[in-house]
Amino acid sequence: MRSTITARGQTVIPAPIRARFALGPSQRLEWIVEDDGCIRVVPVDPSPVKAFRGMGSRGGSTQRLLADREAERQAEPGAKR
Repeated sequence: MRSTITARGQTVIPAPIRARFALGPSQRLEWIVEDDGCIRVVPVDPSPVKAFRGMGSRGGSTQRLLADREAERQAEPGAKR
């Protein structure tokens, strides 16, 4: 399956993939660049505990989780900058 990137950097996830992985509106995705140059897209569970599970094998998990949560907090409307 293929998709195209728009001028705004957006792309569409093909319907069969959305259905297979139960992806819906506002679902967060994590884009990971592997050491071999491949890009992996992983759905992120909205629960911080579930999202954190399995991240320990790459090292730096705690720092990544905290940085992600801080970035999300800063992006919220009305967040202190």
